[in-house]
Amino acid sequence: MFEFLFKYPSALFSRGEFALLGGWPRWVLVLLVLAAAGVLAWRIRSALPKAAPSLRSWRAAAIWLLQSALAALLLLLLWQPAITISELKPQQNIIAVLMDDSRSMSIADQGAPRQVQAVEALDNGVLTELQKRFQLRLYRLDRGLTVVPDFKQLQASAPVTHIGDSLRQLSDETSELPIGAVVLLSDGGENSGGLDREAISALRNRRIPVHTVGLGLEQAARDVVINDASVAPRALADSRLAATVNFQQHGYAGRKAMLRVREDSKVLAAREVTFTADGAVQTEALPFSAGPAGAKALQISIDLLDGEDNRFNNGVTRLVKVESDARRVLYVEGEPRWEFKFIRRAEDEDRIVRVVSMLRTTENKIYRQGIENPQDLASGFPATAEELFKYHAIILGSVEASYFTAGQQDLIKQFVDRRGGGLLMLGGGRYSLTEGGWAVSSLAELLPVTLPTTRGTFQREPATAELTAAGADSMIARLAEDPAQNAERWKKLPYMMNYQDPGRPKPGAAVLLNMSVNGRKMPLLVTQNYGRGRTAVLATGGSWRWQMSMPLEDQSHEAFWRQLLRWMVTDSPGQIITSVPSQMLLDDGRIQISADVRGKDYMPAADARVEARILGPEGIAAQVEMAPDPNTPGVFRADWNAEKPGPYVAEITAKRGEEELGRDVLNFQRMDGVAENFHTEQNRPLLERLASQTGGRYWRPQDLSRLPNEIAYSEAGITIRDTKELWNMPAVFLLILLLRSSEWLLRRKWGIV
Repeated sequence: MFEFLFKYPSALFSRGEFALLGGWPRWVLVLLVLAAAGVLAWRIRSALPKAAPSLRSWRAAAIWLLQSALAALLLLLLWQPAITISELKPQQNIIAVLMDDSRSMSIADQGAPRQVQAVEALDNGVLTELQKRFQLRLYRLDRGLTVVPDFKQLQASAPVTHIGDSLRQLSDETSELPIGAVVLLSDGGENSGGLDREAISALRNRRIPVHTVGLGLEQAARDVVINDASVAPRALADSRLAATVNFQQHGYAGRKAMLRVREDSKVLAAREVTFTADGAVQTEALPFSAGPAGAKALQISIDLLDGEDNRFNNGVTRLVKVESDARRVLYVEGEPRWEFKFIRRAEDEDRIVRVVSMLRTTENKIYRQGIENPQDLASGFPATAEELFKYHAIILGSVEASYFTAGQQDLIKQFVDRRGGGLLMLGGGRYSLTEGGWAVSSLAELLPVTLPTTRGTFQREPATAELTAAGADSMIARLAEDPAQNAERWKKLPYMMNYQDPGRPKPGAAVLLNMSVNGRKMPLLVTQNYGRGRTAVLATGGSWRWQMSMPLEDQSHEAFWRQLLRWMVTDSPGQIITSVPSQMLLDDGRIQISADVRGKDYMPAADARVEARILGPEGIAAQVEMAPDPNTPGVFRADWNAEKPGPYVAEITAKRGEEELGRDVLNFQRMDGVAENFHTEQNRPLLERLASQTGGRYWRPQDLSRLPNEIAYSEAGITIRDTKELWNMPAVFLLILLLRSSEWLLRRKWGIV
């Protein structure tokens, strides 16, 4: 209809430049239009006294507007309006037609498979028309581009789609060829992370428009899909972990299904979930035990339901490295307290966390427990970074700030900030928190709360613990697997015999537990991250009553303290810590390994020599020298390619001269044929963005017959400047008729014909 009314495709009007071909200046046209409007206004105004009473001023204005518009249009036609536009020169330009050959193009969500629909749309005269006007090059698109003689040999079986990389390859390989336009037929699946700026810029610099043809439904009719699942990449043996699963569904609202976490055939956790509204994103956390040490591949899945359109996107795999090396906690207590005794008892059976304690018994004497040799803490609290940084966490009980020298307080700050250790401050003592002068100490900024500045915060009165929403999601406060049972367990815990006002939580801090004192609520357990480490305040010294006042078989107190201390030490890094952007490599083995290397004082070791030894499937072995990052001292990187599917292990070693600074082990895995199972709906936003940013257009297959006429309007390749006259468009004559007939009908209606 548009071309019938306006004679030319819409692309001509959006890309062309308006011009007047008449020889007279444009200002003459403007003057004539104004003069005509003035004459018509004078005639209508002079006729008002003699006209019928029905010709009121606003009706006269309407007639004047219609007459003036008609006069302006007729005058404009005398100036010969036209559109000038760049047009591809026939038979001298190449049109590149790219067909997505990935496995998602075999999905038959609209009758025939998507690729079959694309081929049929092209064979319906489109390719023939293009061949009459241009040279054609046909390409198969998957990981890259491959020239093909025709599309009939394609099978839609490739395990991956890299649209961005393929477009960049096309631009590079045809840099000396006159590419007039690109036609991309795809469902928009992109497995390399999206379209980067480099790929778009390469096309825009050559002014090559990309016309995208979208295949497939934009929303599945019946499907359950796991969008993402996050699990901590490192854990301590026998710790409690949680898999946070993000999923959604279409067509199964109100239905139930089992969400599971498995290691091989062993089910580690399972929970029945109820689906909410179609398309709504749901998030569930499944706690489970990390089990013994080792590298573990966890399968996280939702059971298949009947009639799912895609039966391959209900599960994902995540890797977890479970470690068993001992973690040391330094516990400093300024006075004998029951809390001190019961914390040590709770950790007695933990083979990972070792509590080393120093209890001040008199003014100048300390009682040490858990030390490995007689020299440990012999002179009191460590005075050097090398001595203190051997620990992974610190607990400060009822001990005043002045007990530590200024240098020791600065060491504690660097322990958290630079070393990445954990710090827990206990309340409920004569010298703890505000009572110990910590509110005005140099360590006040580390704490997750702003301590009160006035004394009298310590009270020997009953207080009960209450679980918060943040606490319900935290593994620290997980006393039972089921959320409802966990909340009930916290309600049944006995009261604590003392409490301390911790002040106000800082922005960004998380309040996991509150305490209720005579109807008044205050924070009980508050946590936050600080620098590379983490800090917490527990505003009581009376949690020991949870053990003393509960049945012997109740392990709530032990479980709480083990989980709290493991939270403090789990992420405390060694002198070398390695990472990769993703441990799961889907169809693409390219990976960048990073290592953050520190000395014994945990200062960046920029002068280290770092090497990665990598072992993989089928006997793959490699030794890679890692290069320092010029922008980040102490950080080293190496790019590598995992050529074969399967699990890989990399041992990274850092040395300074002959001294070994440390080593770390990293696991990753390449899985092929997985990426195409997810996000199989048509990614129309990506296709539309690609078309709009390159000057092309998004097409539906049924509209593709108009493509040969519009694709010629391009500024790429070899072009000519053409002029299209507009005066003879049917829309112009229809507009003249509409203006004149509208005026006549109004005059007739108002009785002034």
